[in-house]
Amino acid sequence: MSSASLLSWGQFPRYPQSPTVCHWPGALAPALAKLAAAHGSTLAYGAGLSYGDSCLAASDHVLHTRALDRFVAADWTAGKVTAEAGVSLADILRIAVPRGWFLPVTPGTKYVTLGGAIANDVHGKNHHRRGTFGCHVRRLGLLRSDLGRIECSPHSHPAHFIATIGGLGLTGIIEWAELQLVPIRSSRIDSLTQRFGDLDEFFSLSTELDEAHEFCVAWIDCLAKGKARGRGVYMAGDFAPTGPLAVETKRKVTVPLTPPFSLINGLSLRAFNEVYWHKAPATRRRSNTGYDSFFYPLDALLNWNRIYGRQGFQQYQALIPEHVARDGISALLEAIAASGTGSFLAVIKRCGSVDSPGLLSFPKPGTTLALDFPHHRDLGETLFPRLDAIVREAGGRLYPAKDAHMTGDDFRRGYPAWQQLEALRDPALLSRFWRRVTQ
Repeated sequence: MSSASLLSWGQFPRYPQSPTVCHWPGALAPALAKLAAAHGSTLAYGAGLSYGDSCLAASDHVLHTRALDRFVAADWTAGKVTAEAGVSLADILRIAVPRGWFLPVTPGTKYVTLGGAIANDVHGKNHHRRGTFGCHVRRLGLLRSDLGRIECSPHSHPAHFIATIGGLGLTGIIEWAELQLVPIRSSRIDSLTQRFGDLDEFFSLSTELDEAHEFCVAWIDCLAKGKARGRGVYMAGDFAPTGPLAVETKRKVTVPLTPPFSLINGLSLRAFNEVYWHKAPATRRRSNTGYDSFFYPLDALLNWNRIYGRQGFQQYQALIPEHVARDGISALLEAIAASGTGSFLAVIKRCGSVDSPGLLSFPKPGTTLALDFPHHRDLGETLFPRLDAIVREAGGRLYPAKDAHMTGDDFRRGYPAWQQLEALRDPALLSRFWRRVTQ
């Protein structure tokens, strides 16, 4: 395996990672010890779908765990699955859906690993109902360079358990985990779609529909200005009460190569946003769709990160607390629209009050805004500092799993429990992100 193939999903910052591949659990401990002795530190690397530098080892030498992808046990009466950390969410869906079970929480791609979902405590369209992924992890196995193998749960090594959920892979190598699934009667989704004209209308729809539906999210036009600022398309859904329990196997399209420049620019973005918003229904439209197109629209385009060109991209995902969400999100959108850059898939969602067990979990009551930017120098020098100031003033924070620029001051302010994690960090594990924001 080429070291150049191991980058973060955003391909920025560009620090190729040299992998030591582990195929069996028994190989983990000696590989961990060898890497720590040779390079000072290492980090577990799964599917590499973290956008920034949280999945990059400070030493640029990683322990590649994707091949640890076996199922250990399953209880289909209770909906409990135990699997190695390299198992992907797609792997879990493949065996769970035909048996009437689904992931309790899922991010926007099913290709993340179980270990990565725990380490980043991912969230999804139903945060207001079920919280984060970590809320549904019953126990996990952790391999540490100093303590060896330990089993962590709310009752066994609880400090390590809560530090590992959302702990960015720093508390030890996650070897396996037991996950509680949720029952479904059909794998189809009853959904509704409605466009909205401004930010006030988004919050009105969210107040109405979040209470009534399991899954809620909205696309937002990041370039709209004036009275149209904050316009977008609201989507809500629930699993259908009847229908097939079928694993979806749609044909995928692959972006074959990385162009020398980003295909996302002001002209293409503005044209797409105009067409997408006007195409959406002005009145509520209901439909029945498969779970793949509802949860994972981008998974239909493999290697879509290549469209941003050789310089890669950065995602900016911020959470603004509930009491100032309307004004904070409006200010962010105003600054982004003025910059003339952004992404096709700008996502806005209100998070609920379900607490995560994780020390550094990102969501809390408020509204998140996430969008991708083709990387260029002005991001770090002009736009991001302006956005950071808005988030800082609102008392918000950024998502470490998507970040490649956050200052140490902003991280420590947004995540005051970081010192508790640092105290429990495995001395052999260190990421470029953690070194950047804490050291």
